[in-house]
Amino acid sequence: MVPGTTILSREMIYKKVLDCAFRVHTALGPGLLESAYEECLYYELCQEGLKVEKQKALPLVYKDVKLESGYRLDLLVENSVIVEIKSVETLNDVHLAQILTYLKLSKCKLGLLVNFNVKSLKLGIRRVIF
Repeated sequence: MVPGTTILSREMIYKKVLDCAFRVHTALGPGLLESAYEECLYYELCQEGLKVEKQKALPLVYKDVKLESGYRLDLLVENSVIVEIKSVETLNDVHLAQILTYLKLSKCKLGLLVNFNVKSLKLGIRRVIF
């Protein structure tokens, strides 16, 4: 580790992601495409000094064979927190299954499912622990 740097805990990263998501939702409101929220959240997280990868490819390993199956993480923050962005009427079981699959394949422990298409963002956030 470089002197003067710190390692952020998943909890600290999670809180920063939430703060940024609330800023984005306050500025834009509901009703936009997922891609717009993704770009704005990516920008906010980078402004916080976090390492963020967007649309990160996630291969599937089956019987020791790496398959490029087209899975893509919306945002991977500090290599430890997956953020899956939605802009849908309501979150449902398939959205939860999607982020659980991403957590399993990536070996990350913490995910955040964020639906920006809600009046109050508190109603669109789901924390997922694997």
